[in-house]
Order: sequence, then structure tokens, then C-alpha cells
Amino acid sequence: MTKRAKSKVLLFYNAYSGNGMFKNNLDYIIERCQAKDLQVMAIRAQRGVQIGRALESIDQEEYSRIIACGGDGTLNTCVNTMIRNDIHLPLGILPAGTANDFAYYFELPSDIERAVDIALGDKTTKADVGVVNEKYFINVAALGNMVDVSQKTDPYVKSAIGPLAYYLKAATELNQVHPIKIRMTTPDKVYEEEIFFMTVCNGESAGGFRKLSPESKMNDGKLDVIAFRKMPLLEFGPLLMEVINGRHPENKNVLYFQTPKLIIESDENIPTDVDGEHGEQLPLHFEVLKQRLEIFVDEKTWNYG
Repeated sequence: MTKRAKSKVLLFYNAYSGNGMFKNNLDYIIERCQAKDLQVMAIRAQRGVQIGRALESIDQEEYSRIIACGGDGTLNTCVNTMIRNDIHLPLGILPAGTANDFAYYFELPSDIERAVDIALGDKTTKADVGVVNEKYFINVAALGNMVDVSQKTDPYVKSAIGPLAYYLKAATELNQVHPIKIRMTTPDKVYEEEIFFMTVCNGESAGGFRKLSPESKMNDGKLDVIAFRKMPLLEFGPLLMEVINGRHPENKNVLYFQTPKLIIESDENIPTDVDGEHGEQLPLHFEVLKQRLEIFVDEKTWNYG
């Protein structure tokens, strides 16, 4: 039997991500796909409903890839839907959000022509996916005070000044910080801590903080846990600057470790966040889907396997 040609591309896009870049380039993207004899099936982001329906019935033998255009929230929706429907197509990314943390890790450009070159290329790499209470995340899950900074940041301000908007919003939240008692259980150790907030990272950055988890590797099968301990508020400002510069893992007020599995418990009702959206309720059970995704990268610059 002759193998069918993978002649289609599923294009999943958020028309409102970032500065609306996609709307101005839709025809160009379709033209580039057609130039490679690829038929485009375009799905507009709408709370995951349309892509869910599309991936429920998709014939993976007909598609060469999925291309997602948007920010980290759009990618989160795409990846969650892919995994729930057992889709193993390689994923191209056209960064069009505010921070684009996932794309930043893979050194993907915001320049549309170069981004399309990569998304329609042949070079791929593997990426882990984090799991928390059966929900998947690509960058970070967080809990405690200030975890909803990205949700509270004015979208118009984000469009105007980019990731700086997150830093400014974080600074205004300092007076609301209070310690929370938590229990963290790993396969090797149990931690009892009082924290202000914490992150469980798959990638290096989140919410525009480019060096939030500077030791993270997105294909090692491990999550990087960073807990910001109870401290005098006067010490928090300097620590925030260390976070911006990636020097915080050695700070006395920071607990940092790596683990493939983690359970977080608390007697308090703690707000949580997953990839910039409202997250799950405690207790939180974490694990990793090692190298679950295949991501298109730049063959000229990507050298991390």
C-alpha cells in the first residue's frame, strides 16, 4: 500500500495575541504553506472549542505538522488539546504574544518571515510537558501571592511595553504579600516551608521573567521547583532584581530543587496559576511527560539536541 502524502497543515491562531500580528500576516502564511504544496486548515482560537473538535477527528496521516500562532496561552490550549486527543504531530510556533516564553526558550524569532521559515522547515527537537492534576503546562505552574500578576496586567499595557508590564505590576503587589505554610513531597524528600509564593517550572522563563528558572532544561524529564521563603519585605525588592538577572537560586530566601514528581499540600486556600491562566486547587500532583512534544527549531542556531 502506498503511504499517503502528508499534504496538510493545521494552523491554530489567536487573532488577538500580542499586537494582533497574525491578522496582518494570515495571507502571507497561507501563501508560504501553499508554496510548499501544503493545504491549510485554519482554526481560530475560541476557548479551545474549535481546535478540540478538529483534533477529535483529524487523520494524522494527512498532516505534516500543526502551526500555532499566538502567545503562551494559545500554545497551552494547543498542547493540552493535542495530548488529550493523542496527537503526535510536530509543532511549529509563530510567536505573537506578549512574553512568548515557550518560544523564547527555543530561540524562535518574532520576525514573521524567519518564524515561518522555521515552522515550515525540517529541524525539530524534543520538549517535556508538565502535568498538574491532569492538566498540562508548557512553562510554569505557580502558587501563592503574586501568581496572578499576568492575569491582572492590563492587556493594553502589555501590548504597549511588553514584558516590562509584568515587572511593574509585580512591584505594585508587594504590599499584599503574606507567608503561606506548605508541604512539598518528592520521591526523595519532604519539605515543610513558609513561603510567599513558588513556581514549578518546565522552561526557563514565565510572565516575561526570562531567567526565572535559569537551570531548567526542557528535555530532561525534571521540573525545577523555586520557592520564595518568608522574608522581611525589605529583602524582597533586591531579590526581585536577582530574579530578573537569574541570580536567585543561591539566595538564602530561595529554596531550589529538581524533581520528576511532586505533591504540594496546604491547609490554606492558595491561588494557583498554570501558564498564565487560573490553575488547579490543592493538593497539586505534578509529574512530567518526558519529551512528549516535537518542536520545530532553527537548524542554524539550535544545538541542544
